[in-house]
Amino acid sequence: MVRSKRYKEALKLNEKGKHYTLSEAVDILKKCPKVKFDETVEISFKLGVNPKKSEQLVRGTVALPHGTGKKMRVAVFCKGENEKIATEKGADFVGSDELVQKINSGWLDFDVAIATPDMMKDISKLGRILGPRGLMPNPKAGTVTADVGKAIDEVKKGKIEFRVDKQADIHAGVGKISFESSKLCQNIASLLKVLIERKPSQVKGQYIRSAVISTTMGPGVRLDLASLLK
Repeated sequence: MVRSKRYKEALKLNEKGKHYTLSEAVDILKKCPKVKFDETVEISFKLGVNPKKSEQLVRGTVALPHGTGKKMRVAVFCKGENEKIATEKGADFVGSDELVQKINSGWLDFDVAIATPDMMKDISKLGRILGPRGLMPNPKAGTVTADVGKAIDEVKKGKIEFRVDKQADIHAGVGKISFESSKLCQNIASLLKVLIERKPSQVKGQYIRSAVISTTMGPGVRLDLASLLK
């Protein structure tokens, strides 16, 4: 694979095979050559779970104390008075049958979908479209709710959802590289706390096996688990 000059410069800051404390790793990301946009800082965890077993499917939500730095486009499936509430709370797209039809036609210009329980019968038809993209409303994530106003507020303020994939990995955006280092560390600590709380009781060995942080366009920096889990 051909690497850019900027990427190669970033690699020089990251000693091969070394594991860093969280603060050290964030400092490395901060020193990497910049690109023309505000990159997202992402963290990836390798878990000691078997995703093929339903009881070991780790998922949850966390309200990042400093948000993600990204303007979340929210689509709300609802009817009647809830449409007014959703609009007043700043939802980007609000509707019922017409919104379902729009998605069926290929439109997907939103980041989070919220639905009232009465809409789930209609939205279930969109499972093959929304499911693979992680956009299907879900009660466990708080995105199927009668209180659409509260759900919209939480998403707009930095609530994110995480879910283990088929490779037993969890990936999440935890802020922008322009954030202060302390804010990035606090966001990651909040995610880690909830992730540990979601450890399945069936997992007896090492739960978190590795952790790496990176920016959108940069190389990964391996984290020292001992210091991270303190």
